[in-house]
Amino acid sequence: MGEKHMPVIRTDEWLNQHFTDPEKLIEPLLDSFHENEPQRLYQFLSSFGMYSPNRRNKEQFKQLKENRTWEKVELLLNKYRKNWKGPDVPIYLFPIAQGGLFFRTSYVKSGLSFPDKMFLFLAQLEDEKELEALFVHEYHHICRMKRLKKEMAEYTLLDSIVLEGLAEWAVEKSCGKSYRSKWCTEHDRERIRYYWHKYVKNNIDIKRDNELHDQILFGEGKYPKMLGYSIGYEIVSMYDNEKKIKLKESMVIPSKLFLPQWEKE
Repeated sequence: MGEKHMPVIRTDEWLNQHFTDPEKLIEPLLDSFHENEPQRLYQFLSSFGMYSPNRRNKEQFKQLKENRTWEKVELLLNKYRKNWKGPDVPIYLFPIAQGGLFFRTSYVKSGLSFPDKMFLFLAQLEDEKELEALFVHEYHHICRMKRLKKEMAEYTLLDSIVLEGLAEWAVEKSCGKSYRSKWCTEHDRERIRYYWHKYVKNNIDIKRDNELHDQILFGEGKYPKMLGYSIGYEIVSMYDNEKKIKLKESMVIPSKLFLPQWEKE
């Protein structure tokens, strides 16, 4: 495979050069974010788990290299791109910061996806399947976002909730139930329904630029942690129990079609 076709960007080479200066390191990404301030972009990526330069994270980077993590992500992309007839997008891999808020299980992995790129933030994983679970979650996002052809700014809270639920459904189908995120089983269905009626039902049409969108989705402030994610997983699971979602459909079913099943109980 020629260098120009390699969708997993060799950020290990960037890290070799600029590990101690992450703002310099991410300069090649500025254009794709329509951003001209490296500091702002670095703060944004840090909020999703990007490392800060210290000895512990330097050690992590070394382990990721020794474990051939870039090559492993390349193999995963080839596998799922073929199986799911998915798009070829650049993937940027960086060490994960230790401590702080992450949106995947444990503190060893986090991801961030856009229709045209993926970010993976990682520590050394003892179980290789954990890497596949993270990849599946993020790549499902990309496949669904591509196929829905909806502008990111137009995504509603319901779109985001269902997007997360479907991504974790894909993890369950591809890697097994034990690889689901912890938030899938954080609350029982009765509690989820209570939260749905109390906090979510009347807000499902708010867009991503409304601050309530992220507060409910991630469970910030008064909202239970990872609330939107947990609800999304329950909604999708219930739909799947009744209708048996097919993988191809999971990329294109409109979010609102999940609701009748959820609300009839």
